[in-house]
Amino acid sequence: MQYHLNGYSPGNPTETRPKQATDTTNTSLPKEVDVLIVGCGPAGLTLATQLAACTDITTCIVEQKSGPLEKGQADGVSCRSMEMFNAFGFAHKLLQEAYWVNETTFWKPDPLDAQRIVRVGQIYDTEDDLSEFPHVILNQARVHDFYLEAMYNAPTALEPHYARRLLDLVVDEAAGPLDHAVTARFEATGDGQEGVTETVKARFVVGCDGARSRVRKSMGLELHGDSANQAWGVMDILAVTDFPDVRMKGLIQSHDQGSIVLIPREGGYLVRIYVEMDKLDKSQRVGERNITVEAIIAKANRVLRPYQLDVKQVVWWSVYEIGQRLTSSFDDAALPKHTARHPHVFIAGDACHTHSPKAGQGMNVSMGDAFNLGWKLVAVLRGQSQPALLRSYSEERQAVAQDLINFDREWAGILSHRPTAGAHNKTDGTSEETFESYFIKSGRYTAGTAVRYAPSMLTRTKEHQHLATGFDIGTRLHSAPVMRLADGKPMQLGHVVQADARWRLLVFSDASAPTPLSAMGRLCTFLNDSPDSPVRRHTVQGSDIDSAIDVRAIFQQSNRALEINDTPAFLRPCKGSLGLTDYEKMFTPDLRGGKDIFDMRGINRRLGCMVVVRPDQYVAHVLPLDAYEQLAAYFSAILNTADVQGK
Repeated sequence: MQYHLNGYSPGNPTETRPKQATDTTNTSLPKEVDVLIVGCGPAGLTLATQLAACTDITTCIVEQKSGPLEKGQADGVSCRSMEMFNAFGFAHKLLQEAYWVNETTFWKPDPLDAQRIVRVGQIYDTEDDLSEFPHVILNQARVHDFYLEAMYNAPTALEPHYARRLLDLVVDEAAGPLDHAVTARFEATGDGQEGVTETVKARFVVGCDGARSRVRKSMGLELHGDSANQAWGVMDILAVTDFPDVRMKGLIQSHDQGSIVLIPREGGYLVRIYVEMDKLDKSQRVGERNITVEAIIAKANRVLRPYQLDVKQVVWWSVYEIGQRLTSSFDDAALPKHTARHPHVFIAGDACHTHSPKAGQGMNVSMGDAFNLGWKLVAVLRGQSQPALLRSYSEERQAVAQDLINFDREWAGILSHRPTAGAHNKTDGTSEETFESYFIKSGRYTAGTAVRYAPSMLTRTKEHQHLATGFDIGTRLHSAPVMRLADGKPMQLGHVVQADARWRLLVFSDASAPTPLSAMGRLCTFLNDSPDSPVRRHTVQGSDIDSAIDVRAIFQQSNRALEINDTPAFLRPCKGSLGLTDYEKMFTPDLRGGKDIFDMRGINRRLGCMVVVRPDQYVAHVLPLDAYEQLAAYFSAILNTADVQGK
């Protein structure tokens, strides 16, 4: 899509008359909720969208600003975040509007004239088969819009309460793990409501309220870290230029004027430019330099010589200093005075980790925080899991944040390195080979696919990893093309994992036909009939058979070699009030493109296997087809039996 031709305009580019947001500033906050979310940033909206689908869970999301975000801030959406957006049902909308980052170019000083830059490299932005989705660029405000739309269209029709400032947060230390233990007070700041105080009691509170988080401060936590004492300017602009790669992502290093990270934006005309500015004194803050947008534009032109940048409109700009900071915990139960109880208060996103924006990971990792926490809150509130499950949030996501900070610190140092004329002909560690090779090496990290959860109750060891080498335990489910057996529809297997808090059990058959005596047939008999079946043990009576654990089967045969009525009846479950048959549980390889999922993901064809997938799309376990006891034991450690759920 092309838009912004006659100047920047926020909102949906396909609407000639943008919809007006519902005014919730005069709507009273609820007195009591299950989950209270403070902050409408990417983390807060990710969590709210998950919870909005749950009619049995009451959720309230509160924002200090007077309305939705309109422009500026983050813009990079990783491949992994796109996979998550697909689970929410709006990835296709982003793909239509966004700029797709297809290739990245590298520029260095000309060896014949160090005052000029020349292109020294051009690569694909992501490696082949890294994800079915591209790395894209879209204004954070539009990402928010898609979340807000999904929230409003969910069964609970959830909307944020704007213009509320959190005053304080108090936890009743004597309360039980599922009591409404947290009391939050808010002050209204909207027109006609100034000074009005409202109180909300919640079972759980999640602070998604940014780097200056009042929720974090109420927990007694601080951000710890350091600053690189380097100022950068950033601006979204509409400009005319003779720089040839203005519609390519570019990493540009000049001889003595610093570096630029150039990010084309959505719409075909808009571009974001990060410009390295001044080195700060050890105790100096960036605000003391009084850097202007004119200074940023002038510096950009000096870096880009011999090319010219004629800025026609500055849509948004800011200055910042590089720094990496992290809290010691992401929940209140890990604090020394609270170690005897389960958590009631959590923080996510910038409230618990901050870093420079050039690596494009801030928004993505923040959303990953919330996606990790959301299904765990649902499981505990529904009685499917014990409150101890919630401790895994801080354990898993703090490690991810530390990895991000380490990466960001190294990447910032490489971007600020001063090349010398002719350096791109060397391999001495200061050449563009290092610059480019580090970018390639870190490709999976910037794509968001490098996250790996350590072995735990949720993520098991790799005893049987050899059965499915391409579904790496602890990492996100790496999707691959399949064909749905019932109707021959080509699709991605990973797209069966929706943001609905359900577990998935992917069963890859051995080479035999799916008869009752085959490994697939015997497994289906166990799952359907045995009292030890995790499907039977953890599914509440009267619910659909796949409401807790959704079982999908992938056969080795082509779709035309199988007769659907010969497959195990368990894979054709009767569901709903009318007892209709679900025909969408079985798949075969999509061989038309020559890509067989069994080969692509290293599935042992002779033995087959089971792949357990968490509700947040991460691979939790790989097991042989006959490992019934191990499968049952895995789920018993996490899920309550059906007879105690909801009590």
